[in-house]
Amino acid sequence: KAQKILEQIITEHPLVMKDPAPLIKMNELGDSAINFIVRPWANTGDYWTVFWEVTAAVKEEFDSAGISFPYPQQDVHLYQVKE
Repeated sequence: KAQKILEQIITEHPLVMKDPAPLIKMNELGDSAINFIVRPWANTGDYWTVFWEVTAAVKEEFDSAGISFPYPQQDVHLYQVKE
């Protein structure tokens, strides 16, 4: 589901070049996430526009699809020491 959303965002973005083809691959099974590499090609002058627009689109589309982002969590256990 996530990979299909990433592919759709990249292929539909007007500033992403068709050739060479973008790279979208599952890269790593992390502790609490599945990490993807997403590398679209764009003209140098369009780099930051593509970067920011794709990043925003991924967040919006993942939210709409119910895909959440894992955030680091730390549990703190407090114990009372009896003297």
